[in-house]
Amino acid sequence: MKMTGSDNLSGMTKAAIGAMAVAMWLASDVVGVAVAQGSTIWRCGNEYTNSPGPNPAARGCREVQGGNLTVVEGTRPAATAGAKDGGARNGAGEAGGGSAGGARSASERVDPDQQRQRDAEARRILEQELRRAQERLEQARADYADGKPPRLANERTDSPRYQARVEELRTRVERAEADVAAIRREMARLDGSR
Repeated sequence: MKMTGSDNLSGMTKAAIGAMAVAMWLASDVVGVAVAQGSTIWRCGNEYTNSPGPNPAARGCREVQGGNLTVVEGTRPAATAGAKDGGARNGAGEAGGGSAGGARSASERVDPDQQRQRDAEARRILEQELRRAQERLEQARADYADGKPPRLANERTDSPRYQARVEELRTRVERAEADVAAIRREMARLDGSR
């Protein structure tokens, strides 16, 4: 079978068109990825957006750098009756409609004796945690030795390794101090709610 010039051209044209179609399809994918990677994401407080407005710095927005970002929208709290009726007031001047003002209905209230038992149990647990946290703090301070712990065998000639360990020990002391302070705050809050 002998091919003529027009048959050869026709075959080349089909191949060229197919190759161009594949090239255009690949190019559109590359452009789509480049556009997706080129879009800037901004964090404005707890909000993430790709259009922060004309002056992002004025809104306290900063550009999010690197990595993938996935934002999952949380559920909205159900509107209470007080919010639905515009915060109608009852005769005592308090917000009506359930827990809008923080008050609970009679069925939601806890018996005072039961609440005292819960508070006593919470206080007992916090006291145990405080004792453990204070023990960890004392141990961390002893290990830190006011920033001059004894050198280990592998640190005798390696000053950067020693400095890194001293820094880690200092961080442990700070973390233990913060734990003790947090437990004391929680205990004070528990005492204040009585």
